[in-house]
Amino acid sequence: MYNTSFIKKILLAATVVLLYSCDKDFNAIGDNLIGDDHFGLEPEKYDVVAYNQEITPIQSNSLIVNALGIYDNPVLGTTTGNFATQVALASYAPSIGDEPVIESVLLSVPYFSHATSVSTDGLTTYALDSIYGAPEGKFKLSVYESGIQMRASSFENGTQVAQLYYTDQATNSDDVNFDTKKVGNRLNNGGVLENDEFFFNSSEITDVTKGTDGKDIITRVAPEMRLNLDKAFFQTKILSASATKLATADVFQEYFRGLYFKVEKSGSSPSNMALLNFAQGKITIKYKAKTDITTDAETVKDDRTLVINLTGSTASLLNDVKEPTYLNAIQHPISTGDDRLYLKGGQGSLAVLELKDFASKLQAIRDNNWKVNEANLVFHIDAEKMAVKGADNLQAKEPKRVYLYDLDNNAPIIDYAADGSSSITSDPRMIKVIYGGIINVDATTKRGTTYKIRLTSHIRNLIKDATAKNVRLGLVVVDDINVVASNKLKLKNSVISEAPRATVLNPLGTVLFGNNIPSGDANYAKRLQLEIYYTKPN
Repeated sequence: MYNTSFIKKILLAATVVLLYSCDKDFNAIGDNLIGDDHFGLEPEKYDVVAYNQEITPIQSNSLIVNALGIYDNPVLGTTTGNFATQVALASYAPSIGDEPVIESVLLSVPYFSHATSVSTDGLTTYALDSIYGAPEGKFKLSVYESGIQMRASSFENGTQVAQLYYTDQATNSDDVNFDTKKVGNRLNNGGVLENDEFFFNSSEITDVTKGTDGKDIITRVAPEMRLNLDKAFFQTKILSASATKLATADVFQEYFRGLYFKVEKSGSSPSNMALLNFAQGKITIKYKAKTDITTDAETVKDDRTLVINLTGSTASLLNDVKEPTYLNAIQHPISTGDDRLYLKGGQGSLAVLELKDFASKLQAIRDNNWKVNEANLVFHIDAEKMAVKGADNLQAKEPKRVYLYDLDNNAPIIDYAADGSSSITSDPRMIKVIYGGIINVDATTKRGTTYKIRLTSHIRNLIKDATAKNVRLGLVVVDDINVVASNKLKLKNSVISEAPRATVLNPLGTVLFGNNIPSGDANYAKRLQLEIYYTKPN
């Protein structure tokens, strides 16, 4: 029976591949992805204890993407994403030239985007990816020189350890505080759309330069952040710096400690947030200088370029103002289980699951020689709570995926590790479709209904091996299922000391039904339970 069921699932998955060749928003990836035909069998269901857990300030240095902006989630509250990064010269000990004079300083960071159309004259229309909140949202953006040298390591009691930075270190930390250590005035002093009313512009960029023949060279660039920075600052800081300050990486990073991106509300305007790969960003300094002051004529200066990359240590600096109901739920969990489970990325929250009822049945299952065909946890989304709209008349954007893991050991469960299935879309983050956790979407409302996680091998192992520990499980929202490492909490507690790094990357959240729902409640059937399909001997 198990083999037949498995073959049917693979055939159905192959059909889905043909039907869903490309879905940019992944709105319905999880719909019936794996079949549920068990030849009329009803699953055995077991109670699960599930309760909320707050993720307090958590390690956020050197993430693969970082949030920038303000996301107003009408269900869970407002998240502000600030950012700090080291910088590095593209080439050390540069030859600046004599009498250098800056012409422009441009900071650029590519956005995640995809082309939607190309016009007959070659202009490409783009849509931005990984944007959350009002489509035309804006916020106040200020870029400062950082006063904090971000080190890769430090010493504790004579032992060298990795230097960690945490989500609360923009303003709320007593030890490292990027905001109070910012240096001087705001550097992005271009037009108002580059600072006080900054927005993520999806337009294609056209660059025009002069060729050696004097003719215009047109280069088209996909959407990216572009900020004109203070020329006087970089004239003094870089072009007029002593050669020793620009000679090596360690000296330069002590001299120019990096940039701090500070985000604030722009009046009463709706805001939004984007995930960015700042490591692809750079500062391009264009200037003129003489090659040889003794021989060049007074007016003869060459065009030169110096590049500073946004590479090195980084930190996502997140500040949450949590909605009161959500805050109360995660700070006062019920040990016998909560009625609602609040999952949120960043400095947010997760759910802790304990298979207590199933553990008490293990010996009976062994004695009866029941064989597990399939085991699932199906998490029903509280659609009513998630339907609430904010001041911008938008509902909360739902996470595409959740991730179930071994919380006691901060490691993937065996079903995750054993699943080698590839993504059914062009997004490599959406692999492991059999293990699951992908959102199922209602065809009419286009809103999420459930997340389904398969833990068949995990359950089989508990039945087969009487010495196997029935570990607690954790559930979080994720952006990239490939990321399984954990990040440390700044302050450990009795329940968790770490949380998956993938959830720190994701600013979204959702509300699921827990186990502790009264029997007379209209949502009682949606309570969280472990469901297992068995083959039972006659």
